[in-house]
Amino acid sequence: MDEVWTHQEYVTCIHPGWTIRSGWPSVRDSWVLIFNNTFSMKFELTDVMVQVAGEMAWVICVENLLTQQSDEPQQAKVLATNLYELIGDEWLMIHHHGSPVMG
Repeated sequence: MDEVWTHQEYVTCIHPGWTIRSGWPSVRDSWVLIFNNTFSMKFELTDVMVQVAGEMAWVICVENLLTQQSDEPQQAKVLATNLYELIGDEWLMIHHHGSPVMG
């Protein structure tokens, strides 16, 4: 995550069921919590839509997750919106919002 996010105070992140995290240290800590408490994670992205407008871009997709936190694997679908900013010659994330998909 360190390589795909810009490390600015204006970045934000909303994980499914979580409150908003603002600023790079808080956003980074949220990912550390997730990765430290998950044995394995596999993502398959579907319904991907990409839009670019100048130095901003956004990707909307469904994240089909298979995770292993204990003995039983868990499956989930998350509708995700990711915003990116062109900084120099790199597209870096500035916002992630994930919402659970029911059913």
